[in-house]
Amino acid sequence: MQPRLWLLVAAKLAALRGICGLQQSPHFLMLQTNQSATMTCESKTSSINGRLYWLRQRGAPSPDSHHEFLASGDFSNNIVYGRGMTSVTLSRLSTRFTLSLKHVKPEDSGVYFCMTIGHPELTFGMGTNLSVVDVLPTTAQPTTKTTPKKKKCQPPSPGPQKGLHCSLVTLGLLVASALLLLLSLVVAVHLYCLRRRARLRFIKQFYK
Repeated sequence: MQPRLWLLVAAKLAALRGICGLQQSPHFLMLQTNQSATMTCESKTSSINGRLYWLRQRGAPSPDSHHEFLASGDFSNNIVYGRGMTSVTLSRLSTRFTLSLKHVKPEDSGVYFCMTIGHPELTFGMGTNLSVVDVLPTTAQPTTKTTPKKKKCQPPSPGPQKGLHCSLVTLGLLVASALLLLLSLVVAVHLYCLRRRARLRFIKQFYK
């Protein structure tokens, strides 16, 4: 059986069996076009024996999904890339294998799996769901209501004292009223005297 065909068949069988013995991260990755994607795969139970493979699954996962071979590597740093994978780079540090994709495009979206082939079982990572979009979605910021500032009531500033001024004006009016009343009384008395004298003269002339 050809190696590529064996990888596709092994990937389908492992997906059906649900065997997972590799620690893969991140689980989800959303990037903008022309950015770089990085995902890692590491054994969480024991050291990786043989080669580790990276596969890409386009579309929704299903038993009939097509798994595309991206790259593979071993502990001797013998790295093999799939056909046309010019933007893919695979590196190793101890038991951790890192897959990097440069200048990603929307067609690079899919689920990326790391896998090892044992005897007889297969071991798959949980997968990294890569989504590449032209514009990243933005989260609307919550609007904050501005509370109007309360106006502080300013106490009325004490004005100049007007009590003394009012008292002087009132006293002046009272004095003026008293003088006017006294003058009226004097005039009335004077008129009364004139009338009395005129009356007395009239009586004297009448009895002559």
